[in-house]
Amino acid sequence: MEKTYKNCQSCSMPLNKDAKGGGTNANGSKSAMYCSLCYENGKFINPEMTVEDMQALVKSKLKEFGFPIFLAGLFTKSIPKLERWKK
Repeated sequence: MEKTYKNCQSCSMPLNKDAKGGGTNANGSKSAMYCSLCYENGKFINPEMTVEDMQALVKSKLKEFGFPIFLAGLFTKSIPKLERWKK
């Protein structure tokens, strides 16, 4: 059985906050690992993105949503530990 995650393993967004209910695999099924903003049809939407790019993007999104900068920094600190970025 596929492991289920609470957060997207690319951007760390809580999967229950994904408007589309998650990304999609190549066969059209829902991804249990990635959100719809990161993953579609079995592929990453921005495959050339680095972990640093993702942290910067998430940080700016959190600031847009009114999160204090220190909290945005705290939330993005764990991004390199997510499955997509593990080398």
